[in-house]
Amino acid sequence: MGTLNKHRLVVLISGRGSNLQAIIDSVQGGSINAEIAAVISNVNNAGGLQRAAHSGIETAVLEHTEFKSREIFDQNLIELIDKYNPGTVLLAGFMRILTPAFVSYYAGKLLNIHPSLLPKFQGLDTHRRALDANDAYHGCSVHFVTSELDGGPIIAQASVRVEPDDTAALLARRVLEKEHLLYPMVIGWVTDGRIRLVGSSVSLDGRELGPRGYQLKDDQHT
Repeated sequence: MGTLNKHRLVVLISGRGSNLQAIIDSVQGGSINAEIAAVISNVNNAGGLQRAAHSGIETAVLEHTEFKSREIFDQNLIELIDKYNPGTVLLAGFMRILTPAFVSYYAGKLLNIHPSLLPKFQGLDTHRRALDANDAYHGCSVHFVTSELDGGPIIAQASVRVEPDDTAALLARRVLEKEHLLYPMVIGWVTDGRIRLVGSSVSLDGRELGPRGYQLKDDQHT
């Protein structure tokens, strides 16, 4: 049974769960005032499931390959998620394009972290694309999810400088370190009621953020 009146999180994953681990650590450390009600994967051997189980978090698997359509899978996913009565649903490396019906159902309660400085490089292979574009900075963004791929209102971003000798792998590693700081920070804001979404405008503590959201400074860790 969950703690009475505790904000409940459901985390959706498809892979190894490094962002999930950062969220777990922040919940256990008290910087996120919430409980992780469940971790759900569409892949039965996702490494993040073991991370969750190791921390005593309930897990569930709903394999998308067992469903005839994306719409049927998403409807079953909604029914599974709702069993845990979440206040917020978190995408943490969940490698599925969600249907408009799913996104609409969880409107304002569905967050994602994306490895680019949105609106740049929506979709996949963001680190290689940043290098090919000769960008001076790359990074990650936390945003509300809408039916537009990686296009929902941005809550916050963190940047890294692109170095002359960077490869996509080196850049990905540094961006991932920023993800592990940024996502728990934003989740903590959400669970504390500090974030408000009105239409496409996001505010933090009553102050409206710009189109790129809050910008995490290099020396900021909370």
